[in-house]
Amino acid sequence: MKKPEALEHIPLDYHPNPSSEELIAHSEQMLQAYRKRRSCRFFSDKDVPEELIQNLIEIAGSAPSGANKQPWYFVAVRSQELKDKIREAAEAEEKLFYEERATEEWLKDLAPLGTDWEKPFLSIAPWLIIVFKELYGQEESGEKVKHYYVNESVGLASGFLISAIHHLGLTTLTHTPSPMNFLANILGRPSNQKPFLLLPVGYPAEDATVPNIEKKGLDEISEIL
Repeated sequence: MKKPEALEHIPLDYHPNPSSEELIAHSEQMLQAYRKRRSCRFFSDKDVPEELIQNLIEIAGSAPSGANKQPWYFVAVRSQELKDKIREAAEAEEKLFYEERATEEWLKDLAPLGTDWEKPFLSIAPWLIIVFKELYGQEESGEKVKHYYVNESVGLASGFLISAIHHLGLTTLTHTPSPMNFLANILGRPSNQKPFLLLPVGYPAEDATVPNIEKKGLDEISEIL
């Protein structure tokens, strides 16, 4: 089998070259900003421009992926009719989860966060971005294209997206009703795309609150060898 030719390499177009002191100062500013990132369940219905949502999705699409296959697809929903349908279907699954599917241990761990099966933010937030993972690609001829490290790649893209949402002063929540196949059905996605994550996106409500939780300290999540 003939080995495929490598792509042409081009110069890296990124050489800011700051000093170590500047880098440390910038990293401290970023750390303080990201320490304020929280999952918010209380949204304002204030409009967010479509162009901003498009830019957010392009940021997510700049993430690295296995063999550069980019095995993701994003559907941004602003239609109130669709948001209401999604909420109705999500709450049906969540009600079953809280009343029948979840173990006692799981419900005990969730109790301090104050969550339940009702998800009004799905109707209130101006946008819902649904992240799909592509199990395989498809050529125009219908031939399947193999994808690699799909979950890892889509997880990275989702991280880019969440980070960008926070960086712009908006808020979001990682919502993963289980099972999530209703999203593919409502949004008419093909069989090779499976729902991965649902992100309501918007401004926080004026009276928004979040649980008083703490993140693990540096010594609990890392070591330097």
